[in-house]
Amino acid sequence: MKRDLRHYARQTTTRLIVGGILLVLVVGDLLIYKLYGAASAIMGLMCIGAGLIPIVLIYVFFWILDWIVKKYD
Repeated sequence: MKRDLRHYARQTTTRLIVGGILLVLVVGDLLIYKLYGAASAIMGLMCIGAGLIPIVLIYVFFWILDWIVKKYD
């Protein structure tokens, strides 16, 4: 059986990033809800979502660049 360590590293990194984002969303928003109420929790979700937009755009940009490089390589 052949091991692909790059695939394993990519998979581990992806899982860590998704887990961290979910942890911030769930735990952070639950703390906001418990301390300040429902309206503040909704605003917290909106702010976290707005903060994730640049990160998602950068990820999509690099994914497209990777696809172009692999296509023309």
